[in-house]
Amino acid sequence: MTGSSSRARGSRSGTQGFTLLEVLIAVGILTMIGTLIFTSFSSLVRSKDGVRRISERYREGRMAMARLSADLQGAYISKHLPIDLNLAIQKTAFVGDPGAPADRVNFNAFVNRRLTRDSHESDQAEVSYFSVDEPEKTGVADLVRRISPRLDLEHDRGGRVQVLATDIDLFDVAYLDPLTGRWEERWDSTEAIRQLDRLPLQVKITLVLNGGVRPGAERAQGTITFATKVGLPMQAPLTFALQ
Repeated sequence: MTGSSSRARGSRSGTQGFTLLEVLIAVGILTMIGTLIFTSFSSLVRSKDGVRRISERYREGRMAMARLSADLQGAYISKHLPIDLNLAIQKTAFVGDPGAPADRVNFNAFVNRRLTRDSHESDQAEVSYFSVDEPEKTGVADLVRRISPRLDLEHDRGGRVQVLATDIDLFDVAYLDPLTGRWEERWDSTEAIRQLDRLPLQVKITLVLNGGVRPGAERAQGTITFATKVGLPMQAPLTFALQ
């Protein structure tokens, strides 16, 4: 009986479980491994979101610059006015004014697209580029484009407005005067003391987009800059059919 009891005690001692200390150590190791995995996964997700955000910002900036370049290439000025200027109901112009964070430019261009067959519209339009503040975000401005197919005497009103680029840091426009060869910050084809009935030879555009997230401590995380020069082919005012 003594031998049987010894073997039973030996068998029970060989099948004992983990001690509390061993369990705590195992849990700690698993926790550390889980934390490392979660941190790596979270960092990967943030990197992916950052790359996607930057890619979308580059696409947004390129599309805005392409749209503005195409509009400027269609810019024109017309001298088709009635003999009595008091009877005029429309007038073309090219006006650019500096501002912060964005300049403003208003001009007429052959860029309107008739979407319906019976619409009483031509390919002429009033076009404006300027910035507006976002109502829900303090200190954040968007670049917008205004287009109106109804020509009138007011070059900066009417039509529809669409956002081209969100959260801009700068929209700067300069105008090359073909007579002086200098870049001007302002242009006004309606004033005799400036550039009466003239278009700039080229327009230099600089668009800077905020590349990060603005709220709180992450405000203005880097910028993305786009720059180009656009030539205006129709330098002389339109005078055909004038007597």
